[in-house]
Amino acid sequence: MRDFLIILGSSIVLPPNHHNNNHFSKLKPSTTTTTLSPSKPPPPPLQPPSTSSPPTRPPLFSTVRWDSDPSRRRNHLKYYADLASNLAEDARFHDFLMITESVVVSGIESADFLNLLSIELFSAGIVRVISEGKVWRVVEVLICVEKLGIDVLRLFDGAAMEAIAEECRRIVKRGDVEEAVKLMEILAGLHFSIKELVDPSEIVGLCVRKHYSNIAIRYACIIPHAHILFCTIIHEFGKKGDLVSALTVFEASKQKSIGPNMYAYRTIIDVCGLCGDYLKSRSIYEELLAKKVTPNIYVFNSLMNVNACDLSYTLQLYKHMKNLGVAADMTSYNILLKSCCIAARVDLAQNIYSEVQRLESSGVLKLDVFTYSTIIKIFADAKLWQMSLKIKDDMLSAGVAPNTVTWSSLISACANAGLVEQAIQLFDEMLLAGCQPNSQCCNVLLHACVEAFQYDRAFRLFRSWKESGFHKASVEGYNVNKYSNAGAYGNFSNTMSNRTAKSHNLNFPRRVLFTPTTATYNILMKACGTDYYRAKALMDEMNAVGLSPNYISWSTLVHVCGGSGNVEGAVQILSSLREAGIQPDVIAYTAVIKVCVERKNLKTAFSLFAEMKRYQIKPNMVTYNTLLRARSTYGSLQEVQQCLEIYQDMRKAGYKSNDYYLKQLIEEWCEGVIQNNNQYEGRFSSCNEADLGGPHSLLLEKVAVHLQKRNTESMAIDLQGLTKVEARIVVLAVLRMIKENNAQGCLLKDDLFIILQVKKTSTNSAKAKSEVEDAITKLLQDELGLEVTLAGSEKVNPSTSLVSYANEEEILGSNRFPIKLKPSARRPAVLHRLKVTRKSLRYWLQRRVSNH
Repeated sequence: MRDFLIILGSSIVLPPNHHNNNHFSKLKPSTTTTTLSPSKPPPPPLQPPSTSSPPTRPPLFSTVRWDSDPSRRRNHLKYYADLASNLAEDARFHDFLMITESVVVSGIESADFLNLLSIELFSAGIVRVISEGKVWRVVEVLICVEKLGIDVLRLFDGAAMEAIAEECRRIVKRGDVEEAVKLMEILAGLHFSIKELVDPSEIVGLCVRKHYSNIAIRYACIIPHAHILFCTIIHEFGKKGDLVSALTVFEASKQKSIGPNMYAYRTIIDVCGLCGDYLKSRSIYEELLAKKVTPNIYVFNSLMNVNACDLSYTLQLYKHMKNLGVAADMTSYNILLKSCCIAARVDLAQNIYSEVQRLESSGVLKLDVFTYSTIIKIFADAKLWQMSLKIKDDMLSAGVAPNTVTWSSLISACANAGLVEQAIQLFDEMLLAGCQPNSQCCNVLLHACVEAFQYDRAFRLFRSWKESGFHKASVEGYNVNKYSNAGAYGNFSNTMSNRTAKSHNLNFPRRVLFTPTTATYNILMKACGTDYYRAKALMDEMNAVGLSPNYISWSTLVHVCGGSGNVEGAVQILSSLREAGIQPDVIAYTAVIKVCVERKNLKTAFSLFAEMKRYQIKPNMVTYNTLLRARSTYGSLQEVQQCLEIYQDMRKAGYKSNDYYLKQLIEEWCEGVIQNNNQYEGRFSSCNEADLGGPHSLLLEKVAVHLQKRNTESMAIDLQGLTKVEARIVVLAVLRMIKENNAQGCLLKDDLFIILQVKKTSTNSAKAKSEVEDAITKLLQDELGLEVTLAGSEKVNPSTSLVSYANEEEILGSNRFPIKLKPSARRPAVLHRLKVTRKSLRYWLQRRVSNH
């Protein structure tokens, strides 16, 4: 016989939660005696503690004598089970646990006591506590019950299970994914079905949005079939472009997996493609090979697809796959064709197509619609429209129905070749075949009309589609020349035979709505020509149907505006862009600048360029070339300085241009020192590009440096490294600058020095010196009538890098090119200089003024 005594009101020690004690409610010990219902039998009489055996645990319990009669004993046990159930219903789980523990430690089997507990009452208490927002108190109780050897799930009915699931969903909904996963980790340890509590996609989505890769890993570890969920998480991170988190989850999945999970390897390789890091996919592949693991066909296909932009590497993978004994499938060949399409390798694509045709004839493979569509697109991009139509015949003969992508590629093939009638005929065939056109297909057809200058036809097609949609033409009434001139191309193609028409399902809605896109309106705006108001009406219609104009839309409107000669309207469009909340980019500015240049409004063009720089918008190559070619002649020093500043800015930005045209203009402007405007207008010097030193000579830089000087008090012209033609242009440029500055009241106050050459004394150097010196001397003396003297040949100390003068700034100027001399122990370097006297320069300037 056993003694059993329950003392209510004493405290009970619950096992602490090692996860997070802050989430648990502190259970306060009850200070009142439990009152029993009058309808229930009284408890057995209390007996003094037994002294036969010492207690085996702290004196928390006293003993009660169990009756040896099984029936009475069962009644007593049921009484305490009912009492515990009522306490649980009242959410007095502290007392419930005390009774339960007392029963279990007294020797009663937990299963016997569990069978007598009321699941309905216990669950009602659980629901009550959860509704009060005390889910962590419930967790604490469940942990204690589980430690007593009681199956927690047997105490939960549907209502309690739904309540705890709802609480989990509520925590997830408020975005606290870390708390939700922590709660589910504990519940998973109590054998709850976690997957039924919350939709896994909600947890994964929340982790991905918050970039919680570690939380996602913890959640995947408590879900059955974790290897599948790991792949889902990797892919979701990849869709968000978070490759770092995806790789973290991938590494965790490898640790949880017994062997290489090919599905996970395939997924992470696909993610590398989504994130644009194809090099990382190669390192993952090499990791597999290092482990002596042979990838399956799906891993190879994903790797080839991600690296399709690199045809040589894709072919290398294909060969390696064959060497490893992995048989290629249709997807493998489709990816090879895709890579050929990107690389524009028509020849290689034809060879692959012939290979897959051979394999199909032997029954190894079956070509699909993607294969045919890809090879058609390859031919379409190469403008081989006849080859594209031949592939379509092969496709129909094989019983493969073209899809929207196929038809779109076929139409593009004819459109790219300028065959508008054939493109429209293919469009009608697509409708007859029961294939619904997409916006891209319609845009291709409209673009073909615009490129062929068939503007009215483009608008007729657009209005027809927009008002009535696409109508299915019956087989009997099908008219291939519905939109084209009858009989113009009557024998173009007979590809749609009666056999083909019967092979397609024609039971589809007779009217398919047409939904234009921004690209549709952009194409139609190009068809407006110089009709600005019609183009603006299309822009307004675009806004009315809920589409947002993009930069192409605004740039097209600018060109239309410029074509009509409305420069002010083109400039106003830039302001409209800002009013619409769009910061004009380099394309928009360049379009307006081009309009200004075409209309000879150069002042506005250069002011827009200056505005670009104020807004820190970097010009592109088109912007620079448009401005540099804006003038046919230069009329003033300011214009030359303006263009040279743009030229220097262009070179600093890393762009390279053909400087020959600009050099010719500079030369013409410089020659104006000698000739009158009516004598040299439209005339170019008879020098060739070789005389000017080629496109990378120092001429323009030298001219720019000299013309950037704003005063003429001290002038020196550095001709080092220039040919005699280039030296002439530089000298004339400086003289013209002196002339224009003098006209503005800036007088010359010193002699003009011309630095000819710094070279070692030798026969060749003397010859080079004489050529440039003779050319400049003849220019200054014979053509301009200036007084020129040899300033002297001065030896330069080889240990110094610059010539030492009393006033170095006076000779070289503030913007000089440093003259670096290589030290020589044998010969000294010699500096040759010419001097043009101030007196002769002033006389020359006065003489020119009097002549004009």
